Formats: sequence, structure tokens, C-alpha cells
Amino acid sequence: MEKDPDCCQDEAKMVPGAGLGTEGTEAQLDDFVGAHPDYNEEEEEQKYFRRKRLGVIKNVVAASLAGTLTYGVYLGMGTSQRPPKQSGVLRACGDHPWTPPGLLQMQLILHYDETYREVKYSNIQLEDIDHKVLMGINVTPVAALLYTPILIRFFGTKWAMFLAVGIYALFVSSNYWERYYTLVPSAVAIGMVIVPLWASMGNYITRMAQKYYEYVNYKEEHEKERVPRDACNAYIIVFQTVFYSCFHLSFVCAQMPMVFFLNNYLYQLNHTLFAVKHCGTLSHGTLPGFNKTVLQSLPRSVNLIIVESALMGAAFVAMLVVLVLCGAAYRPMEEIDMRSIGWGNIFQLPFKHMRDYRLQHLLPLFIYSGFEVLFVCTGFSLVGSGMGWEVREQGQTTLSLCLLQNYGVCALGLEKLAYLLMAYGFSASVCSSLALSMLRLRRHIPLLAGALIHTGLLVMLFCWAPEPRHMAQAPLLYGIAALWGMGSALNKTGISILLGMLYKNKERQDFIFTIYHWWQALAIFAVYLWSGLPMKAKLSIMLLTLVVAVGTYLWMERKLARHVEYRLPRLPRPRHKSCGYRYLEEDNSDETGSEGGSDREDSGESAAGATPGDELPKEDGEQLG
Repeated sequence: MEKDPDCCQDEAKMVPGAGLGTEGTEAQLDDFVGAHPDYNEEEEEQKYFRRKRLGVIKNVVAASLAGTLTYGVYLGMGTSQRPPKQSGVLRACGDHPWTPPGLLQMQLILHYDETYREVKYSNIQLEDIDHKVLMGINVTPVAALLYTPILIRFFGTKWAMFLAVGIYALFVSSNYWERYYTLVPSAVAIGMVIVPLWASMGNYITRMAQKYYEYVNYKEEHEKERVPRDACNAYIIVFQTVFYSCFHLSFVCAQMPMVFFLNNYLYQLNHTLFAVKHCGTLSHGTLPGFNKTVLQSLPRSVNLIIVESALMGAAFVAMLVVLVLCGAAYRPMEEIDMRSIGWGNIFQLPFKHMRDYRLQHLLPLFIYSGFEVLFVCTGFSLVGSGMGWEVREQGQTTLSLCLLQNYGVCALGLEKLAYLLMAYGFSASVCSSLALSMLRLRRHIPLLAGALIHTGLLVMLFCWAPEPRHMAQAPLLYGIAALWGMGSALNKTGISILLGMLYKNKERQDFIFTIYHWWQALAIFAVYLWSGLPMKAKLSIMLLTLVVAVGTYLWMERKLARHVEYRLPRLPRPRHKSCGYRYLEEDNSDETGSEGGSDREDSGESAAGATPGDELPKEDGEQLG
């Protein structure tokens, strides 16, 4: 059978069409999977790192807000225990945890009142509970150096913060039902997480500054260019300043229960201070004659529950802020590497780091930051050594609070205490921004300025005692509050910035901040033990500690300027049990040490401060200085 010639011609005509159809499909596929003609790789990269930088800023603001809420509640919350009786003397000075701000202050004022105490707690032995809570809060942090680095590396920096904030919320909830089995365990738990909370927060803020620098200079990172030694210092200064400016507002927030609730029930100063004859250094650490009845009428229990519920809600919000808004400080593989050096090494490294002469010279400054809190609290104010749970991580800040309570309450009355503390908090928050002067001035200037302010105030308070019930002294006392807040802000912010500058290696920062806050805890525990010293003896020790701290700090700066070598323990390499794809890559950007380089680049202050053999493989793994 012969083929139709017309059909052959039709088939010949269809072949070119089929070829064109295939070419059109390939062109459409290229348009779909290929690069967009308007795509600008550099512009998209800039947008990506801009989002990363905004995320870092969000993390810093969220951590600052969480710290403010947590301590606004914590400073304002506490065990509502009655102080032991002592023949008309307000026992809160020296032996009772009368922490100044907020609901804790309110609760302790309520339970100091004899009428309220007998009506509500006549069948409960709160003296023993009071003693146990003091021990739990002040003694437990002494062991924090043993477990804090392990805790932080096991959970990670963010989750260690979340755990600590959650335990603070647990401590708040224990005040709904004030019994031995609620107050004492929660106090022990608080004592255990104080140092981990502040070590993880200090590490977190410093790490965010480093990440922000990396995202700003991502081109240099990709091109493997050598960056200046102190390139990220500016971001450390700014981020720590933002954190402490927010944190010091917690002292203002903590006064809200006092201002809006308890002040409506207090007697005026003519009643509460009727038998008080001496204030300040003349009071010998107590206020003889302080009236044992301070309430005109007893507040209803439902009103107290409402106030506690509001603070509990704030504590829960702080937990959510950390959980939802705070991002991780390290990438997952970095945290795996940091844990993989071995738990035994993690346990030993804080002790080995203390052989670095830089930390040794800063130890008196760490001790002073604890002493000046609780040290003067036991002599200047209506607070006792038990307040250490609240002030332990405040450093210089709470000294002024305690100081102003004894001087301020004795002169102006209990009803003015909240306003004195608010003046302190506002001053400390605003003056934290003065640490930004480190961007232009040498870093020791703000620290020395804060120490100079405190020295002048200590000398003045050593020589001056206010007159009881003398309202004309109010401007002077408010001025003392503001000045002490200024000095505290400069000192506290300056120390954290200094540690971030000296120890830039991201694998060491948790150890360094743990050491810092642990020495604060030791100082507060020491003050808790000798709270019965005379007022002038406490002031003398305080002043001596400050002078030694300034001298050793200046000595450290001089040794760094002379390029004296320091010794740092060698960080062991990660030891992974598995051999998955993650660890088979030779060039891994996530591997430990890939970003920070050697300690010679990250942790040194001067060019010759760390020699090329910064982590020499000696037998003890140290660089000898």
C-alpha cells in the first residue's frame, strides 16, 4: 500500500513545530530555575545580614527587658517573715532580710508590725524559717563555681537564662502560701541560680555584641581579611550600656507596690520614729527606738493576693520574653563543640582561669562590688545581711538603697523610702549611658570616676549623721541617692565592659563571668557572717577595699601597657563520639575556633600582651607569663 504524499508533507511540516516546542519548554524551565534577570546578589546579601543585625538588637532588648522584669519582681518580692524581737530595735538591720524595694519591702514591713504579725502568723514559727531562708540564700551561692559552667554548657546560654528566670518565678509563687516547705526550698533554689543567671546574662550580651560585629563586617569575614584586634569593643560598650540602663529601671518598677499600696497604711514619721535618737554612724547598725507598730490599719488579704498575682504575672512575662524573643547565643554545632571538651575540663577551667594575672588584679574590684552592696546594708539601713539574695548581682547598686534606708528612713520616715529608691534607680539608669564615654575616652576613666564618687560619699557618710525626723535634709538625701546611683552605674557597667574587652574568645566568656559573680557572692557571704560589726568599722573596711581595688586595677592596666605576658589555660579540642557527616568535613566553618581565631587575637589587650604561643601545649596547658 502506497503512502499518501499529502500525509508525508503534513508530517514534514510537523517536525519543525515539534523542535520549536522543545526549545520553548527549555526556555521556560531556564526562566523558572535560573537566576532572575533582576536579581542582585550583593543587595540580597545586604538584606540578609541587615535582618541578622536586627535580630541581634531584638535579642539584646529582650534580654534587657527580661532582666528588668525579673529583678523588678525579685527586688520587690520575697519571704514575708517576721523579724526576731529585740527589745524595741528594728532587727532588720544586720540579721533580717529586709530587702528594700517593692513587695518584699512591703511584706517585711507588714510582718515587722506587731499587730499584723500576731493576727496572721501567731501559730507559725517564722523565726526558724527566717534563719533557714537566710542560710539558703546566702550560703548556697558559695558553691556556684562548681556547677555554674557545667549548667550553662549543658543547657546552653539561653536556656540557662530561661531556667534561672523560671526559678525566680517559682520563688515568687512560694509567697502565696508561706510555710517552711515552700519558703526554704525556693530560697535554696534562688541561691543556686543567682550566679548562673548573671553569668549567662553577661555572656549573652557580650556574645550578641560579637555577633553584631560579625554581621556588620561580613565581607571581611568572607574574604578572610585580618580585622583589627579591638574591632568589636564599640559594640560591647553599647550593648552592655543598653542592658544596664534597662536593668537599673527594675529598682523603679519594684517600688510600685510600696507607692500605690502600702503607703496608704503606714503611720507618719512622728509615730514610727518617735523614740529614735540617733541615725547613721551613731546608730551602731540599728535604729534603737523604732516603733514596733508601723501600720495604721491592716490591709485585707485579698489585696495582698492581688499585688502578688500582678508580680507573678510579670515574672511569667519575663519567662516568655526569654523563651520567645531571645535567640541562641551560639549556633547548635558550636554548643556541641563547647560541651564536647569534656565535663571534667569544664569543671577545672574556671579555677585555671584565675591564674591569669588580669583576673587576679580585678578580684578586689569584684569583692568591692559585693561588699558595697551588703556591707553597708547591714549597718546603714533597715535591711539585713539576708538581702544578699537580692543584691548579690547588683554589685554597687543596692548599697545606696540600704544606705539611704538607714539615713533616709531615719530622717524622712518610712513612707519616703520608695521615693529615695526611685531617685536612685532613675539616676543609675540614666548614668549608665555615661559608660558610652569609653568609645572616646580610655576605658579606665569611667571606672575611676565611679570609684571616686563612692569614695567621696563614703567619707561624707563616715563623718555625717542625719537628724531624726528632720525633713529639711530631704534634698541632701535625694542628692546622695542620685550620686550613688551614678557611681554604681559607672562601676557595674564598666566592669562588664572591661571583661568583654579582655576576654573576647567566645569559649571563655562563661568562665570569666562565672568567676566575676562568684566572687561577688563570696563577698556578700562574708558580710553576712560579720554583720554585727560597728558601723564605722564597716565603713572603714569598705573604703579600704575600694582603695585596694582601684590600686590593683591600675596596676593591671600598667602591666598590660608594658606588654607583660599573661597565662591562659589551653582549651581542649572537642572530642566527639560519633563520626557523622558533620565531623567528616575538613573545612568546617562551624568548628570551634573558626570564628574567634586564636586567643592571641581575641583575648589580648595589647599587641604583645599575648605572644604567638598564647596557648602553648605545655604540660599544664598554660602560657607562662
